[in-house]
Amino acid sequence: MISIIYSTQGGWGDKVRLQLHSSIFHQEMPSIDRVESLQGERNVRRIEALGQTGSSNSANISKNPKAVASKFSTAEMPEAPTAPTYNEKMLANYVPVYVMLALGVVSNDNAFEDKTGMEKQLKELRIAGVDGVMVDVWWGIVESKGPKQYDWSAYRSLFALVQECGLKLQAIMSFHQCGGNVGDEVTIPLPQWVLEIGETDPDIFYTNRKGNRNKEYLTIGVDIQPLFDGRTAVQMYRDYMKSFREHMSDFLEAGLIVDIEVGLGPAGELRYPSYPESQGWVFPGIGEFQCYDKYLKAEFKEAATNAGHPEWELPDNAGVYNDTPGSTEFFGLNGTYLTENGKFFLTWYSSKLLNHGDEILDEANKAFLGCKVKLAAKVAGIHWWYKSDSHAAELTSGYYNLKDRDGYRPIARMLSRHYAIFNFTCLEMRNSEQRADAKCGPQELVQQVLSGGWREHLEVAGENALSRYDSKGYNQILLNARPNGINREGLPKLMLYGVTYLRLSDDLLKERNFNIFKTFVKKMHADQDYCPDLGIYNHQIDPLKRSKPKFLMEDLLEATKPMEPFPWGKQTDMKIDGFDDVLTTFIRKLFSMFK
Repeated sequence: MISIIYSTQGGWGDKVRLQLHSSIFHQEMPSIDRVESLQGERNVRRIEALGQTGSSNSANISKNPKAVASKFSTAEMPEAPTAPTYNEKMLANYVPVYVMLALGVVSNDNAFEDKTGMEKQLKELRIAGVDGVMVDVWWGIVESKGPKQYDWSAYRSLFALVQECGLKLQAIMSFHQCGGNVGDEVTIPLPQWVLEIGETDPDIFYTNRKGNRNKEYLTIGVDIQPLFDGRTAVQMYRDYMKSFREHMSDFLEAGLIVDIEVGLGPAGELRYPSYPESQGWVFPGIGEFQCYDKYLKAEFKEAATNAGHPEWELPDNAGVYNDTPGSTEFFGLNGTYLTENGKFFLTWYSSKLLNHGDEILDEANKAFLGCKVKLAAKVAGIHWWYKSDSHAAELTSGYYNLKDRDGYRPIARMLSRHYAIFNFTCLEMRNSEQRADAKCGPQELVQQVLSGGWREHLEVAGENALSRYDSKGYNQILLNARPNGINREGLPKLMLYGVTYLRLSDDLLKERNFNIFKTFVKKMHADQDYCPDLGIYNHQIDPLKRSKPKFLMEDLLEATKPMEPFPWGKQTDMKIDGFDDVLTTFIRKLFSMFK
């Protein structure tokens, strides 16, 4: 084995080590990072095989091949660079697939109990070509014993197993309660010592107009209130993330953890808990505003007074959880949401959410600064009433989205300063599968939100909202993953950064379900084999840089200007055929034999 070190031409200043063995180059590190644009930024790494001498000790391969030949035999000469193969081009279309682990994989008493069963399942995922898994790292479990008393032992055992099974990991900083939402199969409350503070001061929890408290997540109103053993809510989240980095540093350095999704609200999503099943909400109720705790009420009064309208109050005509828009004065025809005070309230309500996410992500950025990891944040897919004029369910959730106002691109712009991935849900949903009376628009919603994220130069990822095991659900995810299809010559115009499937279960692993899931993974990989090297499909993760300067609110609000979404194909070009499609094809071929 002989090594040559040379510097590249063009003033890049990078050095490349090439190892010669049987006339084949073995790459140890790329010489040039070439940046291509995907509505702004996407790194595509290409290896330049030709170089120029940078010192008297270097072999000038490109200009003076005889100098190399004088030292090495013809058999040892490096081969000339070749054009990328078809498979190499197709790898640019590779979308990694992650699978969410069970909510209670670490138990309420902080134990990783079924290691044997989990190992079996993880190995099945690995054989299926899955790139990694996602896991909730519950605040209510890790810091349950008291302020700053962190116990990461069970999660360390889980992470080690994931690493042993050859999978990557997405870790969620889950600052919310598990329980009370769609799909919650276990209950994991907030830390007990935090709940005890809430017994004497119930206003630390989100509150609706009737005074009902929601213990899923601390209200935004206490973000800067030092009520928790001298710390504010944001400081508690900060300390938790700093402790995670300290205790998981070996996994971070090893590249096991590829992204940290920062929980910013109920279900880990940046939203208000406007539709809690625990308080009687059922689909497709419009939900309720959640800003009636004493802290947010005081903030609104101050904001209204500063705006010259001390008489303005929080809405009292927006209905209750299971109302329809038309049955309320606020969301009805020519409703309050269109008036001056209605617009002021909705701007304040949504801006509070934006600022909440911004502050916590800033702390996350500081906590993981320099780590080779990406930050991520999740936004909920509130698709019901999307096709109504008022978008009522989105408004109560904190997304001020109307026909003439984009409620999602400001979130994307905020995320861009933290280099964070924009993770969106309901990728599997189609309009035709929804109730007509709920005026759902999941397809248009996904198209709008993903387009906004790409326009703000973000890496955009997605999830399914409900478990699906059928070809129609998978095909819809595949369409949204590459809306304009694959590019057989390289990087597609539009492509998701990754897809996380909800969720690992016995049902998923049933033979028929798992067979179609494996096909889905293969199609998500653009029919390429599993690729363990993130850099090969343009997902190389660099050390996290410090967040850019904070946007002024005017800059964020400028992003509310509506823009036409990017065009979407009608169906994916990497389609999974369902049983009916296969049967039809078989019958057609059978008949053709007798023609």
